[in-house]
Amino acid sequence: MCTLGEKQVPVLLQLLFLWTTQALAQAPTPFILPLKVSPIKLNGNLPRPPPVTVSGAAPFGNDSGGRLRHVGAEGLALALDPAKGLVNFLPMIDNLQGDAGLGYYLEMLIGTPPQKLQILVDTGSSNFAVAGVPDPHITSYFDIEKSNTYRSKNMNINVKYTQGSWTGSVGEDVVTIPKGFNSTFIVNIAVIFESEDFFLPKTKWNGILGLAYATLAKPSSSLETFFDSLVKQAKISNIFSIQMCGAGLPKDGTGTNGGSLVMGGIEPRLYKGDIWYTRIKREWYYQIEILKLEIGGQNLNLDCIEYNVDKAIVDSGTTLLHLPQKVFNAVIKAISQTSLISEFSEEFWTGSQLACWKYETPWSYFPNISIYLRAENSSKSFRITILPQLYILPVLGIDSNYECYRFGISSSANSLIIGATVMEGFYVVFDRAQKRIGFAQSPCAKVDGIPVSEISGPFSTDDIRSSCISFSTSNEPILWIVSYALMALCGIIFLVLIILLFPCCFLHCSRNRNLVNDESCLVQHRWK
Repeated sequence: MCTLGEKQVPVLLQLLFLWTTQALAQAPTPFILPLKVSPIKLNGNLPRPPPVTVSGAAPFGNDSGGRLRHVGAEGLALALDPAKGLVNFLPMIDNLQGDAGLGYYLEMLIGTPPQKLQILVDTGSSNFAVAGVPDPHITSYFDIEKSNTYRSKNMNINVKYTQGSWTGSVGEDVVTIPKGFNSTFIVNIAVIFESEDFFLPKTKWNGILGLAYATLAKPSSSLETFFDSLVKQAKISNIFSIQMCGAGLPKDGTGTNGGSLVMGGIEPRLYKGDIWYTRIKREWYYQIEILKLEIGGQNLNLDCIEYNVDKAIVDSGTTLLHLPQKVFNAVIKAISQTSLISEFSEEFWTGSQLACWKYETPWSYFPNISIYLRAENSSKSFRITILPQLYILPVLGIDSNYECYRFGISSSANSLIIGATVMEGFYVVFDRAQKRIGFAQSPCAKVDGIPVSEISGPFSTDDIRSSCISFSTSNEPILWIVSYALMALCGIIFLVLIILLFPCCFLHCSRNRNLVNDESCLVQHRWK
């Protein structure tokens, strides 16, 4: 027996409609990966940087400031550690080539018989993808018809970056890393058949190795990533580390600068001093928490949330240091006031114009830049400092009488990105096992024998917010749960109303279930 008044029904239905539309309005806009390498027209050759010097092995563990101490750390594999002894990291030293301007890449052998490709190392995406057809800007590609071991998964894929995009299909094949492991591994591979502004002039690589979390993987996060496959099959620790040796060298695209990608642990020869760790705040990109920036020792005095809008990440596939617009403007103003040069054109700061000096280097005219990160102990912080040699970048082939430079910092619409120009100053540890990112001084980060990066701490965070992550970023999963819960509640209420209003019809329908198949309430969410 229905006791609900007829006038109340329209009002309830209107409320249900309103709740549902508000919940659906929370759906995110199409997701776009951060900026990749920038096209630069340069030329010239430079000798390889000096070899990495040997330093003592740092102990394990963490003290209150986020540094290593003398306690074992599960999941952390130190090179040549007798207790582990499963992986020898020495072959991985100097296994990268490239530069910050056009990316650092790793040699791989793919398929049977093996086809040699150069693969860009990118911690800002999650797909392993290789060129599958010729392209004007690459010298080789992976021909699936020539591989006896390639297996298609009948899965199409489309990936868009801030700059460039590609489409292809997903399959699997065997892969060998000559300067890494003696074994072969079966991994998922996206074969690129069409691309736009992805392969760029003078790039030496013809594929991309996404080392971020599976959350970002296309077409679905269920697709196992390259590094996840490597951890399982090679039985290595869930950690990798990167050293890029291009500090102060021209971004000429010749691939003469070296570097190292250590898969499975930490190699003591590639850093000196302590490793300082900050927590990974969310496992998609390598998102961290920035507390403040200093220019020439002077605090920008911005709300720390401004540095994390809408995320702050560490991305080896991004060329420069990218800053949110408000932070970028404050940095430019501070550098202009601090530097010994009275005037600079707007075009220099935006990257569209070079600044040239005759027979001298300009680095002494510019201030140091310090980025403060929250330590593992949230009441402490540490800072990484880059000297001008890392963000005032030399450019070759402009004028034989002048030394020309470009600005290595740019504005970003939606992220703070610690890109290759900053990473070249440090040995960066991606400790996925313990959800943290580590920074240590790199022995190869020197110009004319002088270090161009510094790390110091710990510092108190008493004057800083307990959390500098914006609400929209850190609580996005919670918002989705709330949205789905509201929609589910609306559906239940709507069903109850139907039962109350039309009991006879409902009973009749329940006896004829095959007559109705209503899936309009099914909400499917996926990254686009």
